[in-house]
Amino acid sequence: MSGSPDELRRRLGTFDAVVVGLGSMIGAGIFAALGPAARAAGPGLLLGLALAGTVAYCNATSSARLAARYPASGGTYVYGRERLGEFWGHLAGWGFVVGKTASCAAMALTVGRYAWPEHAHAVAVAAVVALTAVNYAGVSKSALLTRVIVAVVLAVLGAVVVTVAVSGEADAARLGLDADVTAGGVLQAAGLLFFAFAGYARIATLGEEVRDPARTIPRAIPIALGIVLSVYALVAVAALATLGGDGLARTGAPLAAAVETAGFAGLEPVVRAGAAIAALGSLLALILGVSRTTLAMARDRHLPHALAAVHPRFGVPHRAELAVGAVVAVAAATADLRSVIGFSSFGVLMYYAVANASAWTLAPSEGRPPRVVPAVGLAGCVVLAFALPVAAMAAGAGVLVAGAAWYGVRRAWTSRD
Repeated sequence: MSGSPDELRRRLGTFDAVVVGLGSMIGAGIFAALGPAARAAGPGLLLGLALAGTVAYCNATSSARLAARYPASGGTYVYGRERLGEFWGHLAGWGFVVGKTASCAAMALTVGRYAWPEHAHAVAVAAVVALTAVNYAGVSKSALLTRVIVAVVLAVLGAVVVTVAVSGEADAARLGLDADVTAGGVLQAAGLLFFAFAGYARIATLGEEVRDPARTIPRAIPIALGIVLSVYALVAVAALATLGGDGLARTGAPLAAAVETAGFAGLEPVVRAGAAIAALGSLLALILGVSRTTLAMARDRHLPHALAAVHPRFGVPHRAELAVGAVVAVAAATADLRSVIGFSSFGVLMYYAVANASAWTLAPSEGRPPRVVPAVGLAGCVVLAFALPVAAMAAGAGVLVAGAAWYGVRRAWTSRD
């Protein structure tokens, strides 16, 4: 029996959902966040990675239980609305859409910087246009392309780890902590590296498009997160053992620098190509997730209701996708890579704080995780958010205040009507 014309089609299984999560996570952390994390914590970035992984696990568990309970597009926007109230759902959705739109621009700019640095902005805009078209044609095609991208990127990262391991240039002594490593630096590194783990939310936002969501989503999220954490740990150890904390902090392309230092300069173009492909995979999944949350918010009129339309042929929220693509293209054409990454980090952590608070309210009969999981996740998100650089905190807080103000104006206008 067919569903409502405004409902999305359920066509993704566990494997495709895992691949969507891998595609959205693998890329940002390995090719963009390792350098800034090393600048914050030096060799302490490995502690930051462990901390970020712990918080991400708690968030993933909370998100999986909530997604099984509420298998609809929107992710934490839906969970916050249903468990905490309309305001918290609105604030989570606002932070996700704005923060992840900035993340989309960051990934597009990463493509440009690696593929053609002299024309990075033009390449970034072209990437946004192309991947918006792919998403417009249907999520199954997006999942197929993401599967290819993930396979290529994992192969490149594996080559980097093996190359460094056999080169003889890696030194385990570079992994040791020194007097310059501080608790604040480790926390800031964890906040930056958490940016790389946030892709598992893309699985939750596909709640209306996976088969048997009560089983598929809770299985897919931890599988994807576990794979990514293992890959990140191997690559981070390889890069740090080869370059050291200072060397890693100084380079804008840490993995390319690692293979060059290891004596395999011929592999550098391959690594650069892998970085561009990884960023494309992240961008593909990010646009997918932002458009689904936009759809959910538009359905509830927290955003213009016209964005809630679903294409009768392709079964996708085509207006939301086009709107998101247009905003990302403008940001990619005008913004700086570091600024858009910093802008998005605060909102992402606050988004997951609402997810953990929502999971805390679940009853045991509703699949509530052990209490310690949402408690650690909530506390971790808040601590890491406020450990970020001051400029990032100010921008993120400003976005949340603007979202709260818009909610108040909308409620007053509705009450008057």
